[in-house]
Amino acid sequence: MSTKTYKEQLPTTVLERIKGNEKVRILDVREPDEWESGRIPGATHIPLGQINRALNVLDAKQETIVVCRSVKRSEKACEYLSGLGYNVVNMTGGMSEWSGELQYGN
Repeated sequence: MSTKTYKEQLPTTVLERIKGNEKVRILDVREPDEWESGRIPGATHIPLGQINRALNVLDAKQETIVVCRSVKRSEKACEYLSGLGYNVVNMTGGMSEWSGELQYGN
């Protein structure tokens, strides 16, 4: 059994941080059609299959919250990025549990 090298946060915690005007960096690893159906304002979109592109976009030292539809893809992205030394947080529950408040799209 491996130990996670990244933190996890609930969608409600992420929403509270955003509402509190905290500068929160979010990486959405869902597919383009999922992204178009609704997303967290200000999120960066890079599908999981193209995650190596994130290496040029993300600051390894800055905390980045990784999001997908449920949790599987964001978990994989967090494992990969944290293995490279990135400071990542997995948003548990994903967009399935994200409040409709503060969302672009539908």
